[in-house]
Amino acid sequence: MPLIPVRRRGGMTEFPGLPGLSDFRSEMNRLFDGLLMWPAITPAAAEGGDGPAWLPTIDVAETDAAVQVRMELPGVAPKDVDVNVTAERLAISGEKKSATESKGNGWTHRESHYGRFSRTIPLPDAVDPAKVTARFENGILTVEMAKTQAGKPHKVAITAG
Repeated sequence: MPLIPVRRRGGMTEFPGLPGLSDFRSEMNRLFDGLLMWPAITPAAAEGGDGPAWLPTIDVAETDAAVQVRMELPGVAPKDVDVNVTAERLAISGEKKSATESKGNGWTHRESHYGRFSRTIPLPDAVDPAKVTARFENGILTVEMAKTQAGKPHKVAITAG
């Protein structure tokens, strides 16, 4: 026996004594369905806004001496990417412009992929903006950032008593 009485009418579930609960449930389902869209599309882009058209995936790795960020940018030319670093954050932005065309006996197939992207990554420790290198190879952008002395961890000795 359910704790909340449920009545079905015409395919709709109603909750007697709780007006609006069906509407709330439908709205929550709509919200979660929207969240499960392709994760590379931002909400602004999905709604036709001015936000980025896609978000490239990133990997962040950290050692005692450096922070490395790798970003997948398939189909993006290195000249279309901007990398800016401060002591606290890394900002990567750019634009993807690619078009392919193939022709056969009486047919033509064209595909175009265009879109802006922008990612700002807060850095786990302070880095030296003067000691940053960026390498673009096979659609992967790798940014290496050396930590400052203040950002490097140091072991503290514990004294007893």
